[in-house]
Amino acid sequence: MGMRKVDLRSDTVTKPTEAMRAAMAGAEVDDDVLGSDPTAARFEAKMAKVLGKEAALFVPSGTMSNLISVLVHCEVRGSEAILGDNCHIHIYENGGISTIGGVHPRTVPNNADGTIDLALIEAAIRHTDEDLYYPTTRLICLENTHANCGGRCISVEYTDKVGEIAKKHGLKLHIDGARIFNASVALGVPVHRLVQAADSVSVCLSKGLGAPVGSVIVGSKSFITKAKRLRKTLGGGMRQVGILCAAAEVALRDNVSRLEDDHRKAKIFADKLNEVKGLHVDLTSVETNMIFFDVTKGSNASPEKLCQILEEHGILVLQTSSTSIRLVLHHQISESDVHYAFNCIKQAVLGIGYNGVNGN
Repeated sequence: MGMRKVDLRSDTVTKPTEAMRAAMAGAEVDDDVLGSDPTAARFEAKMAKVLGKEAALFVPSGTMSNLISVLVHCEVRGSEAILGDNCHIHIYENGGISTIGGVHPRTVPNNADGTIDLALIEAAIRHTDEDLYYPTTRLICLENTHANCGGRCISVEYTDKVGEIAKKHGLKLHIDGARIFNASVALGVPVHRLVQAADSVSVCLSKGLGAPVGSVIVGSKSFITKAKRLRKTLGGGMRQVGILCAAAEVALRDNVSRLEDDHRKAKIFADKLNEVKGLHVDLTSVETNMIFFDVTKGSNASPEKLCQILEEHGILVLQTSSTSIRLVLHHQISESDVHYAFNCIKQAVLGIGYNGVNGN
């Protein structure tokens, strides 16, 4: 009997369900670069409708979806995009908006909840009629949920206010909505309303929704026409992509309703971790499926050592700093998995051995 495995590194690690595999096997496909893959076209139309936009485009990854979106809005090289200093686009996407698009990132501090002070956003805007030393601001970017802030949700009220600032200054608003469905479920706000103020949204299909591959960009028809050309330029045009869209369609159908349970289990897990001496969780930050916990002084295991011990017991987690570890729940993590992982973490931190740890 093999070792039990509980993979909490990310919600990107899910495996395709049997329903997804069946849909992929039976998908009607054609050449999507030539615009004739029926499954891709159907799925893109469905995503556009769900998110309340005119059109949508399937792309291989979230990094590409954000890059394309920024480049469409900032098509003049040397344009400037305002974004949070702790956001995914700025930290984790290889500086693509600068190296490939010639877009200057104007970073503003993220608050602990993932927002950016509205006054700071407005103060950061720079126009062509101002001093000739500065780049011209053309875009504001938000992230919802905000991963580095613990999977916090950005409210519709806040997003609307940022949208008002953008319109006032003739700018565009892009939302990195990698886990926007998690935010929608947690806030109890329809996803189309949550992104109503945005000119474009990128949605990762392989995170909260659990599809094997891909992201979607939504926006106006003219925006998506430009996005499609950039997708080809960046090497993201794929042929019989309906095979992947078929799995994503099942994810959209089956897994949105499961997100609430992911959030519930994350809160239970976080509560239990916070009761362990040597660990600390900011419980107010656990709004969706992500948990960040600190290993405090007096613990019997450093974060690095704890990760090593857990891996020896089949539990995979992600160390995010010299003091903290991240856990991400997804639809293939059961109540039993949570119980097993918690007991392993507790016993490692308290240094009491593993006699009580089992697969139950």
